Amino acid sequence: MLALDHIVIAGKNAAEDSITFDDRMAIKAIKGGEHENWGTYNYLAYFSNESYIEWLGIKDYDTASKSDNPLIQHLVYMLDQNLSVPFQFALRTNQMDDYIQHFKMNDIPFDGPFPGERERPDGTMLSWRMLFPKYDIEEGMLPFLIEWANPSGGPSAQSLANPQAIMKINYSGVDKSTFTKIYQLKNKKSLSNQFILRNSRISFKDDGDLSFELV
Repeated sequence: MLALDHIVIAGKNAAEDSITFDDRMAIKAIKGGEHENWGTYNYLAYFSNESYIEWLGIKDYDTASKSDNPLIQHLVYMLDQNLSVPFQFALRTNQMDDYIQHFKMNDIPFDGPFPGERERPDGTMLSWRMLFPKYDIEEGMLPFLIEWANPSGGPSAQSLANPQAIMKINYSGVDKSTFTKIYQLKNKKSLSNQFILRNSRISFKDDGDLSFELV
């Protein structure tokens, strides 16, 4: 079953943006690290349901603007539009190869998987893979799949987690039926406009920006 991994917020200044959010929501964010190959860096706030917020910023615009990674391309677009808002989210899986086969067999266009890594402030390396169903940046968004290399399933540590949890994502990229087909999910008839993830839920809206509820 898929889980919410993290929500990505475009940051003109990721450090300052995370501090502003911290002060408003009474949470603690920490410096994540840098992605040299993408020209980006991030700040992170971990939560009790094994999810987190990522404020993603650009350190080297030339490198970022030339990236073939859809997440970085989307980030560049958002910041070029002066939009410092949530714009993407990742669904955690440990079956990425199965999803690749599913996309191929069902003619679902996709990009990836893209390897990723960053150096933590303590000098250790974190690595993962990302898989993107194709979408038009200017028309909508489909969340990407992420698979972490470490057995624990992600970068978070309980000692760093805030007590709150991201309990709901408000999403209008595609309808629930299309979403369940793309991500090979079982449609729960009892929840007409929602889908239950392992640690959160998605609420499908007809329109509106991506948002989330922190409880």
